Amino acid sequence: MKIVVAIKQVPARDSQLRIASSGKWIEEDDITHEINEPDAYALEEGLQLKEQHGGEVVVLCAGPSRAGQTIREALAKGADRAIHIEEEDMAALDPLAAARLMAAALKAETPDLVLTGLQSDDLGYGQTGVILAELLGLPHATLIMHVEKHEGGIRVKRELEDGWFQHVEMPLPALLTIQSGIGKLRYATLMGIKKAKTKEVKRLTAAALGGAAGLPSITLDRLHLPERTKRTQLFEGSPKEAAAKLVEKLRFEARVL
Repeated sequence: MKIVVAIKQVPARDSQLRIASSGKWIEEDDITHEINEPDAYALEEGLQLKEQHGGEVVVLCAGPSRAGQTIREALAKGADRAIHIEEEDMAALDPLAAARLMAAALKAETPDLVLTGLQSDDLGYGQTGVILAELLGLPHATLIMHVEKHEGGIRVKRELEDGWFQHVEMPLPALLTIQSGIGKLRYATLMGIKKAKTKEVKRLTAAALGGAAGLPSITLDRLHLPERTKRTQLFEGSPKEAAAKLVEKLRFEARVL
C-alpha cells in the first residue's frame, strides 16, 4: 500500500509575527517554523496504516529550502522517502496553484491513498486537498477522524457538527483530508533521526514540473495585524436593569452565554 502524505512547513504557533516591508506577508527571517499541525496528524495516520498493512509512506512537501528540516523530521518519524517541490514564495501560491504542482509531482507515483491535513495553520484555505483530489481524479472525503482498510477499499469516520459523525465506505485509490486530534502524535527516535539522513529526498522545481502551477487565481494584496482596542460601556439605571442589559450584550454581541 503506497501512501502519500502532503505536508507543509508553517510559522511556529508561538512566533511573534511582524508584517514584512512589502505588506504582503510576514517577516520570516527571525521566526521558527514547524510542520503544519493537521499535516502532522495526517502523517501519523499514514504511518499507522503502513504499520498495519505494509507498504510505504511518501512525504510530499512544497516549500522553500528551509522546509527540508520539516521533511527530515517526517522521515525521522518513519516515512520512507520524500518529494520536495522547491518553491521559495509559497504565499504567492493559491490552493489551485499549489495543488497543480503537487498533482504534477505525483504523476509517476500512482499512490493507493493520499492524505493531507484539513487546512494549513498559516493561510487556512482548507481547499488544497480537495482540489488535488479533483486534479488526480480521486474520490475524496474531508474531516476524517478514523481510517479502516478492508477488502476492496476503506471505511472512514467523518466529523460533522454537534457531536455527530458520518461513516463512509470508499474505494481505493482515494484522498482524505485529516482532522487534528485523530490520534496521538509520535516523537522521532534517535535511531529514526539517524536513518532519516540516508533516506531519499527527490527535489523538483516548478520548471521541472512543466510550470504546472501557472498563474495564481488568487492574489494576496496586503496583510493587516488585528487592531487592539479597549472600550468601556456604562449601563445606566437600577442594578437590575443594568444586569439585564449586561446579559443581553453578553448573549447577543459577545455570544458568550
